Amino acid sequence: MPQLRDQPTTLDLREMMAQLLTLEGYKAETVANGRDALEYLHQGDRPDLILLDLMMPRAGGFDVIENLATTRPDVLNKVIVMTAAAGLVKHESLRRVHNTVTKPFTITDLLTAVRACIADARRDGIAASGV
Repeated sequence: MPQLRDQPTTLDLREMMAQLLTLEGYKAETVANGRDALEYLHQGDRPDLILLDLMMPRAGGFDVIENLATTRPDVLNKVIVMTAAAGLVKHESLRRVHNTVTKPFTITDLLTAVRACIADARRDGIAASGV
């Protein structure tokens, strides 16, 4: 019989969010760490939305934001930061992103933030796919 875990692992949470967004009609891709996220974004892809955790291996969320501010400022307004550290939501770097969602969050919280980000992108004339 499989063992039940008390809390989902990072992989589980990442995959659950991707599945949720897929069920909502969005195309979702995942990466395992900040360095992979930067590599993906530097390939020139223009995602409609980026869900970014502040606490990631190999490059944290703040590192990703700072890098994007100089190399891909066009995507900063598409970033929703997720963090368990509520005190960090007022950090100066986070003023550059679209929104923050504090863990633990509900599915409704996440989808509300996603829909607002996509709606703002559409209003600003940025093509967005999905619902």
